[in-house]
Amino acid sequence: MSAANVIKLLLLAAIWGASFLFLRIAAPVLGPVAVVTARLTLGAVFLLGVALIQRRSLDIRAHWKHFLILGFLNTAFPFILFAYAAQTLPASLLSILNSTAPIFGMVISAVWLRTAFTWKSGAGLALGVLGVAILVGLDTGNLTPAAGLAVGAGLLAALCYGLASAYAKQARSVDGFSNAHGSLWAAVLFILPVAPAYPPVHMPSMLVIFAVLGVGILCSGLAYLLYFDLIEKVGVGPALSVGFLIPVFGVLWGSLFLHEHIGVQTVLGGAVVLVGTALITGFDPRSLFRKPVTA
Repeated sequence: MSAANVIKLLLLAAIWGASFLFLRIAAPVLGPVAVVTARLTLGAVFLLGVALIQRRSLDIRAHWKHFLILGFLNTAFPFILFAYAAQTLPASLLSILNSTAPIFGMVISAVWLRTAFTWKSGAGLALGVLGVAILVGLDTGNLTPAAGLAVGAGLLAALCYGLASAYAKQARSVDGFSNAHGSLWAAVLFILPVAPAYPPVHMPSMLVIFAVLGVGILCSGLAYLLYFDLIEKVGVGPALSVGFLIPVFGVLWGSLFLHEHIGVQTVLGGAVVLVGTALITGFDPRSLFRKPVTA
């Protein structure tokens, strides 16, 4: 991977890691529905602008069912769950819970798609469960007695990502930009009918407004462009390695800007989860330095 692409990978991880920082700032003030409504609308409008500039068409008639499924499983519902969890949990823990998505995806694929269940998969699953247990059961510096429901919401969001991943493996092929663009607009359709019933809880400050703009435009718009550019330049495998960097930045941003307590259990539990995820996905760090295979 070239130096330019390494920089893009790090920038993408930093942006997606910051999404949990932005949620932690905005969700307690505005409430989860208002934050997600703004996030989805900003991201969808941003990608619409890119599509118009690049003259990319979105074949809604052919793929509308596909976009609706992805929009619910991979966008609207998990975004709401993470925004709800962000009212209670620190950004660092949210980012680590997010990284359990491949673990759920492996279990779902084994049951639904009958994929092979290897010893690496079993070891990765066991480590993932152990890592979450360490985070939830031992890190009392971050968790309060009332945080169990929020942790459950974060894990359910990761489960949604796992379901979406399993669905995408057997669904008809649609290019990545169209998946992002179409699913964002589908998610907007899901959230808009309920948004009036959940207005902002408090008047937002400028900091909260900037956090909403960040999570909408940066994390749900610009990040997609970086991600699909990386897939085109270096291949799917190396691009997916961003998932192992997101928790690093999530913990870093939470510590730097929100002064969150980062206990030994947070580091240990997060490391165990990431090792488990690496085993399940078959991630090989050497893939970062290989040239992509072109047809």
